[in-house]
Amino acid sequence: MDALEPSAPPTPSALHRAASLKERVYIIFTSLAVVLALRSHADETTPAAAAATLSIVVIGSLLGIFVADLLSHLTVHSTLPTGAELRRMMAVSAEGLGVLVTPLILLAAAGLGLLSTATALGWAIAVLVVSLGVVGFLAIRNLPIPLHHKAAIMFAEVVLSLLVIGLELLAHNL
Repeated sequence: MDALEPSAPPTPSALHRAASLKERVYIIFTSLAVVLALRSHADETTPAAAAATLSIVVIGSLLGIFVADLLSHLTVHSTLPTGAELRRMMAVSAEGLGVLVTPLILLAAAGLGLLSTATALGWAIAVLVVSLGVVGFLAIRNLPIPLHHKAAIMFAEVVLSLLVIGLELLAHNL
């Protein structure tokens, strides 16, 4: 057996964590794209409108991911998910809502006049970028690989994340 091959099939708990991680990264990038777009037009929007836009996009994305998971299950298993599988799919999608918390708190502070909308969105961008790093670290922290491999993975994540952010900024400035 190759050292990189898992010794046993992944447990339902491991599969749940993997699905949750994948969804969290996707939702962070989606949120980042929205917040970057809102930030580039911060003088034309209100905190409430920015919060509503971000919430609608994230909730819509999570619903889309849930439908994709359901269709994938139907395709692979040719049957509806069991109650436990459906609850797992719903839990994974619901966990993605956590990405909204800090940006919405920052926008609420802007709505109360404690921050400008642009400042709140700027901080939201910073929080989302840090969240990507934290999620990446949590994904690899317990891997049985050398530290320099973990460092290389984190470096690659940072580079790819910066590339995605650069592409999002480019798209907003066209």
